[in-house]
Amino acid sequence: MISEKHLWAPTDDQVENSNMTRFAVNAGHRWGRNLGTYRSLHSWSVSEPDEFWRSIWDWTDVVGSGPLDPVVQNPDRVPGARWFPNVTLNFAENLLRRRDNAPALIFRSEDKVKRTVSYAALYAQVAGIAGALRDAGIEPGDRVCGFMPNMPETISAMLAAASVGATWSSCSPDFGVKGVLDRFGQIEPKVLFSADGYWYNGKAHDSLAKLVEIGRNLPSLKKIIVVPLLSEAPDLSNIFNATCLEEFQSSQTEIEFLELPFDHPLYIMYSSGTTGVPKCIVHGAGGSLIKHLTEQQLHVDLRAGDRFFYFTTCGWMMWNWLVSGLASGATLALYDGSPFYPDGNVVFDFIAEEKINIFGTSAKFIDAIAKAGLRPAQTHDLSNVRTILSTGSPLNPESFDYVYDAVSKDVCLSSISGGTDIMGCFIGGNPNLPVWRGEIQCEMLGMQIEVRGDDGTLLGPDEKGELVCANAFPSMPIGFWNDPDNLKYRAAYFEKFPGVWCHGDYLSATANDGFIVFGRSDAVLNPGGVRIGTSEIYRQAERLPQVVESLVIGQQWQGDVRVVLFVRLQDGVRLDEELCQTIRNEIRANTTPRHVPAKIIEVSDIPRTKSGKIVELAVRKMVHGEPVLNREALANPQALDLFSDLPDLLV
Repeated sequence: MISEKHLWAPTDDQVENSNMTRFAVNAGHRWGRNLGTYRSLHSWSVSEPDEFWRSIWDWTDVVGSGPLDPVVQNPDRVPGARWFPNVTLNFAENLLRRRDNAPALIFRSEDKVKRTVSYAALYAQVAGIAGALRDAGIEPGDRVCGFMPNMPETISAMLAAASVGATWSSCSPDFGVKGVLDRFGQIEPKVLFSADGYWYNGKAHDSLAKLVEIGRNLPSLKKIIVVPLLSEAPDLSNIFNATCLEEFQSSQTEIEFLELPFDHPLYIMYSSGTTGVPKCIVHGAGGSLIKHLTEQQLHVDLRAGDRFFYFTTCGWMMWNWLVSGLASGATLALYDGSPFYPDGNVVFDFIAEEKINIFGTSAKFIDAIAKAGLRPAQTHDLSNVRTILSTGSPLNPESFDYVYDAVSKDVCLSSISGGTDIMGCFIGGNPNLPVWRGEIQCEMLGMQIEVRGDDGTLLGPDEKGELVCANAFPSMPIGFWNDPDNLKYRAAYFEKFPGVWCHGDYLSATANDGFIVFGRSDAVLNPGGVRIGTSEIYRQAERLPQVVESLVIGQQWQGDVRVVLFVRLQDGVRLDEELCQTIRNEIRANTTPRHVPAKIIEVSDIPRTKSGKIVELAVRKMVHGEPVLNREALANPQALDLFSDLPDLLV
């Protein structure tokens, strides 16, 4: 067990006044149930899905039409359940309830652009774009895509598309042309929104040349809409059927929200793996909305007027998740660019200046600022921050220590875990529960989470196994694109344990009703037949100040598997035998001898996805001489070549 003590606990007043408590009291009175503890509330949420999701609908004041009963058809079919089958709604209408002059969006593009957009102005821009999309013949189910930075116009374009029933999909502008075509080429969009470029590390990066190639290679496109960011009047003469946003917008001032079935396709998201062309995961409007409302209002305690910041690009599902905060009347803080330009303080400058209440980031960012020696609590006023969210990879115990020592002592640090696959979380935070060192606080409401062994047996606390969700939930995908018989969909999540969702995370439950994630189960090492989670090795190696980051794989060797650790070191440090022995000793002392790598190899870079996740499987393929098909999923694909034909791995 990693946990030694809790690092934070809410006060009695905080618990009493939280949305979670208020919801539990309301639902308890309504249904005549005792929901006074989180365990009892969670148990009810999975045992009585009709009562729970009906209560969520009413509590969050979802805007829709039609009878709410039945809440779910075929609840025992996983997959196959259908939620709110008689209801129609519009996703955009639920996010645009406010029309006042309060700030809806605060935008920074590094130090180059600074804007604030009110709710009234956001509504007006969405109305103009929605009218133009209708005039362009966009109908329900048509695909509208974004190749955009994280800026206000991206949100406006998405909401306009949703208002007319179109399905939205996006990539961040740092994708190469092939990466864009691998994604959008599958779904055949009719309209593409793009900025003329973006700022990163203080430099302008042009997108217009990419748009020329994208326009030539996406025959389905009828229109490319360009948003000026780098210049006031970008030259669009070489881009197929391109026009600036201002010229495209209609004069419409009111939005005609088209109400559609609860499971009408809202988003197409993409798997981030490197094993082939990305899978296109289709998510419904109602499921995405009600899942996000549950997580944000109850598990994050988001309220109207809160300032909500998640550092993300438009190619990561956390962007979609963040945008849903508008449905709660929050102010969204959008930051586009490098989190380390001009230095690692820039994010905290933004948080302090804008008085952010909820801040979301990645485990890698927290690790990076810790290694840089930053102590934001001493340099910035972070008194408004009450919740910090972390995802993307497991948050190690030392990072918990760092946050409470160097960032804020009075904050609910919520490590959360889920994914693009479900548009949300399986396990995550809770404002009513203590934060235990190294642990994710709880399973999310409505999600029946289990830990199972390879044979399907349920495992107890501290036993490591597969993350499984054993019940149906509204944000399960509608399916995969171009998968009419759901064969790919079923193979992805339901093949290992029929009738339950197997997510592919390797974890254990704890005595505190929390969880510890050890990495992806398909990256688990198996030397001598003993399963080892990769995060257990990363934690020890990256504790050493010489090691910036690491990646570990299992190499097939002499009829078994040997553990190979790759390390990127601090500038000026080289991997000699003394440092190798230091790394081995650290791992051996804090894990087991089986965790100790047989080989330690220095590399200058470690490949990762656009969302910052290291790609163990791709590296394993390179080491074994197998092809990596989807290099465009990577932020730094050239790094893969560092792992090919390594002499050290031949002996």
